[in-house]
Amino acid sequence: MVSDSTIATAAALMVTSSLPFYLYGAWIMIDAEVVTWDVLTYHLKFIVPGLVLNTIPVFTWMLPRLLDQLGGVTVLHAILGLQAYALLAFALTGIVRIVQVKRDADIYDDPTKDVDLNDLHPDMGAWRGRLRIGVFGYVIFWFLAWLLGLYQYVGRYILG
Repeated sequence: MVSDSTIATAAALMVTSSLPFYLYGAWIMIDAEVVTWDVLTYHLKFIVPGLVLNTIPVFTWMLPRLLDQLGGVTVLHAILGLQAYALLAFALTGIVRIVQVKRDADIYDDPTKDVDLNDLHPDMGAWRGRLRIGVFGYVIFWFLAWLLGLYQYVGRYILG
């Protein structure tokens, strides 16, 4: 049987390795002057693996063990992580509608159209706000949960 510390190390490495995917995926969107369909799909080629690397240890190792470890730092780590995923879901409620409207208007296929995104739909501003709040919130809470997880890992498996 695989030891708890080996699984914890694998989980820590997977979650930590998701960070470069998130950072590069974010850089793609920040650096793009115009978000075309190619830019969006290229961005997702990095974000999705980052989410997978992060989510697999959460659902296969962390959540099943949560009730056995309910204590101060572990509970805070779980709350921060849960909040990160809640904000990601909030962001998705915006991005799904934005992508729909932009595809219907052929903005991805013809990015040279001189159209203000807010003119495409009366709710576009709210959806873009959801996207921004959700993404930034996810990153902040993910980072805090990650730091706390590393703190727990070092305390339990390196120093402990």
